[in-house]
Amino acid sequence: MIRLYDYALSGNCYKVRLLLRWLELEYETVCVDFYPGFEHRGEAFLEVNPLGQIPVIEDEGVTIRDAQAILVHLAGNYDKSGKWYPLKQPNLLGPIHSWLAFADGLTATCSAARLHDAMFMDVDIDKARNGAERLLRILDEHLWFRERDGADWLCGSDHPTIADIACFPYVALSEEGGIPQLPYPAIQRWMERFQRIEKFEPMAGMMPLAMPASDRIAGNTGG
Repeated sequence: MIRLYDYALSGNCYKVRLLLRWLELEYETVCVDFYPGFEHRGEAFLEVNPLGQIPVIEDEGVTIRDAQAILVHLAGNYDKSGKWYPLKQPNLLGPIHSWLAFADGLTATCSAARLHDAMFMDVDIDKARNGAERLLRILDEHLWFRERDGADWLCGSDHPTIADIACFPYVALSEEGGIPQLPYPAIQRWMERFQRIEKFEPMAGMMPLAMPASDRIAGNTGG
């Protein structure tokens, strides 16, 4: 069985939990007290991940230590629909991986600002917020042009991919780091669409939308 080293308030852990849920995969959780316990810095966890970062999964003897890499692993191995990580559409794989890298930038900016404000960590807050606003402008512009062309998601048009999963959490949580979402209308519409995906569950700190079942985005969300 898959083992997930998890922290409930981590956006990077949350994205992994979302995909596990959508792929209907069973897994066991090892809770890591990131804050205030700082267990990710302890000797026991550093044996699991010497980088001291969460999430981590263990799956059939393989250990994956990066959130975006975990999404690739899970979707590549378990997504029978082939939509979350469309290996049969190689023209989408480059763009997907570009947005996975972009998600790392959101961790370094939106998440860093949130760590400063919510968990009192020593962060250059001006640098984090300025960097986050730059990335959100880029994302908002991309989504606006995608909408103009009739597409709802970062890559492809008819179904979200792991690129959307990777970018969603720290964008949705950005206001916890003092970064307003109001200036980015295309992002707001994308977040609304994302929250309409069938079986979506919000993370603590997010405001779920009360959507009628008929408005939810159905499809092959399972494994």
